[in-house]
Amino acid sequence: MEKVINFFTEGTVSMPDINQQLITQWVEQVAASYDKRVGEINYVFVDDERILEVNRQFLGHDYYTDIITFDYTEGRRISGDLYISLDTVHSNASVLQPPAPYLQELHRVIIHGVLHLCGINDKGPGEREIMESCENKALALISIDNG
Repeated sequence: MEKVINFFTEGTVSMPDINQQLITQWVEQVAASYDKRVGEINYVFVDDERILEVNRQFLGHDYYTDIITFDYTEGRRISGDLYISLDTVHSNASVLQPPAPYLQELHRVIIHGVLHLCGINDKGPGEREIMESCENKALALISIDNG
């Protein structure tokens, strides 16, 4: 299986204004830093209603979220479907202190899913801080204007 990173939209959202080629290179670089290789990763950009539907249907959760990661990783080859709510990313960016540029927050969420595929968790004691540190380290690698 060769490496493939796909970008899709579902529902009412438009494709975000991201450089897909640079995002792909960045994801590969971050994966390599965890001794992982990229298999097939599908980014699916959705609205809040669709992320809620996916959350209810597949995880039994009745709340909005910014990302849901379906992990199909085998060994060192990371693969998965990453559903990202652009609505939630936008609202999260505006409430951060200080507020973050939308693209910066979108990049954080894009790499958050990859970090999950690399084995980084964020639900247990102390794990959120580790995830944030890994996100910040990955964001420092990206050569895209986060404005």
